[in-house]
Amino acid sequence: MDISLKKVAVIGGGLAGLSVASSLAETGTDVTLFEAAPQLGGRARRVVWKNQRLDNGQHILLGAYQQTLKLMNSVGIDEKKALMRLPVAFIMHKSFSFQSHNLPAPLNLLLGLLMAKGLIWHERFAAIRFFVWLKISHFKLNKDEPLINLLNKKKQPTRLIKWLWEPLCLAALNTPIDKASAQTYLNVLRDSFNQSKTDSDLLLPRVDLSALLCEPIAEHIKKNGGKIALNTVITDIKQTANGFGLKINSNEIVEFSHVVIATSPHHLQSITSHLDIIIDSAFDYQPIYTIYIQYPSHIKLNNVMTGFTQGISQWVFDRGQICNQDGLIAVIISAKGIHQTLSQKALADAVIHELKAAFPYLPSPQWHKVIAEKRATFSCTSGLKRPNQVTHTANVYLAGDYTEGDYPATIEGAIRSGLSAAQLVLQS
Repeated sequence: MDISLKKVAVIGGGLAGLSVASSLAETGTDVTLFEAAPQLGGRARRVVWKNQRLDNGQHILLGAYQQTLKLMNSVGIDEKKALMRLPVAFIMHKSFSFQSHNLPAPLNLLLGLLMAKGLIWHERFAAIRFFVWLKISHFKLNKDEPLINLLNKKKQPTRLIKWLWEPLCLAALNTPIDKASAQTYLNVLRDSFNQSKTDSDLLLPRVDLSALLCEPIAEHIKKNGGKIALNTVITDIKQTANGFGLKINSNEIVEFSHVVIATSPHHLQSITSHLDIIIDSAFDYQPIYTIYIQYPSHIKLNNVMTGFTQGISQWVFDRGQICNQDGLIAVIISAKGIHQTLSQKALADAVIHELKAAFPYLPSPQWHKVIAEKRATFSCTSGLKRPNQVTHTANVYLAGDYTEGDYPATIEGAIRSGLSAAQLVLQS
């Protein structure tokens, strides 16, 4: 079909949907993005509280996120202004610290492991031995399995798992280590530590996620002739003689030649009952809790990012150093855990207590805000069968970080799937 004859609907205004619409709009394709909420971004959006621009979750990007960086460049985002780039470092409070060195990959990682603080020699060599095995095996398993099983088989010491491999698993896959897909974990290690030394860099947003990605991409879509409809719910999709009829806000029917569904998988059934779309796997989900704590503006932590291996808190970010929100600390708690049994006040109090124990100079905070994304990501479990983006209904495609691919539920995974779906539309 000629591009001029294609009329594409993209349902869902998260990063997957935005990536689809941006890529199609650049080609001159007639594309409309529908988003049920009043703002774009899905699980990566701005939240305003106490006149501060927060995020619905503190996000970390990696230098290996090539498609994300490419998309940012294509829509005119200046990476140096938008992101703080730091060499990868794991600083776990009072236990362990690791930092890559200024050498070509993977020597930067191997030297970092050799000089890591808090480990004894057999633990350092165990980590290096594991990475050498990964290189030899090309980061590929014969069969997927839970990550903890693989680490135990490769004789990784308990402290090394607790201080390095498990925190990295929670940060990358947001899935407990006893359930997490070892192969997906190895995919992240492969792309981050096995090619260019800058692939392992941490990229910390200097602005909120709406300003970082959603708004510039949306502006790019509109500049290239695409349309965006907020507060617009698609309640049904039916095949017609000319394509598909979309029922909008339970009323108006609008026809399109192609449809890309970029919603979360748990929303699929409600709008695809008249289409031949079957997802074999029943997805489970993992939460991410972000606790923002405002201290007096002069407060500054020793490090931009600090990990905790005991208690409830997992990662602590000093947003004053990252994005000039002086005195504001963000604490991340990934995956399911005991913290979900606490009220938001009790959770905040527990986190504040842990911060005080770790950093005794902290005064009483001025305020706190708990943001709980209870379905932040799908559970990236071993052997999970993720759906193909091509459905059994011709010219209907899926986009989202949960679709078939190498990556877990990350910004990069969402953008990769969106760009792939756009190519499927163009090639159809």
